[in-house]
Amino acid sequence: MRVGEQSTDPIDQVLGEVPVPAPLTPEDVRLAVRAVVVHTAEEWPTGPLCRNDGASYPCRLHRWGRRVLTEHGLNERQIEALIRHGNPFVHVPFPFTATGPASARPGGYPAQSRHQAARAVPPGARPGVPGRPATPPVAAPRWPRAS
Repeated sequence: MRVGEQSTDPIDQVLGEVPVPAPLTPEDVRLAVRAVVVHTAEEWPTGPLCRNDGASYPCRLHRWGRRVLTEHGLNERQIEALIRHGNPFVHVPFPFTATGPASARPGGYPAQSRHQAARAVPPGARPGVPGRPATPPVAAPRWPRAS
């Protein structure tokens, strides 16, 4: 069965499709990534089945995850790259743009110039909070390549 076709599974016919939430949240995108990675195809003599629940592939959750990720702005190549990557906890930026997150840097840290002035606060200290070390910025998430 192809991804866009209607399922003949009795459970799918009774329950129908899982609805896509109207305003997508970061939590919806995280769950959709987990759904497409965990509920991927596994070859059996009878044909491809869902690796997680044994339903005919693609199962309800895999189809829901694809619809959410497509609504979020990912194309088919990027979704296939997520599945090949195999990590259900990979970070997809929210809101998604082709080059990464919409903000300048992850965690809200501004980009620093090469010719920045000397620091008034010693490294490892927070300005205005004596005796407490600064929290280092989070490293930029690695995005799987769709090649």
